Amino acid sequence: MQLSISGKNLEVTKALREYVEKKIGRLDRYLPNILDARVELSVESTRAAKDSQVAQVTLHTRQAILRAEEASADMFASIDTVFEKMQRQVDRFKGKRWSKRGEAEAQAVADAAEEEEASASEETSRVTRIKRFSMTPMDEEEAIDQMELLGHAFFVFFNVNQSAINVVYRRSGGDYALIQPELA
Repeated sequence: MQLSISGKNLEVTKALREYVEKKIGRLDRYLPNILDARVELSVESTRAAKDSQVAQVTLHTRQAILRAEEASADMFASIDTVFEKMQRQVDRFKGKRWSKRGEAEAQAVADAAEEEEASASEETSRVTRIKRFSMTPMDEEEAIDQMELLGHAFFVFFNVNQSAINVVYRRSGGDYALIQPELA
């Protein structure tokens, strides 16, 4: 597992780096097929000082991407909490059946889409960020599972049943909806 640690508005000290390596390195025992792990530690200026120290972990495996983020008043506490949260996600991920459609699906890589940030002015809007990602063909159930693992409210995927790009999202009632775009 390749581990990269970065700091935003924070200098990553040797003690902090060793603590993260010790904690995140333990995840390799639970999920041995982790390709790489990215840890971003940041200090954000918020009204509540209790949520200013943020730790975010992203794990890339062959089948999925797992992400967790936690904030607290102490960076070491944030790292501990995000580790526990990631451990629960790994357990949930390992409990899922990912081989619904045979060997081809077992080797596929599922990348998640994050929300694109856009700032709107009164008259025009500008694209402030472009996110590129590779898509793996999957069905609606697998897309919902991936969305839940990431903790997102929506997920963009290539629907193998429709041979088109679709979006699945969680509705306010707790059920799911599928968007199937058509060209006009």
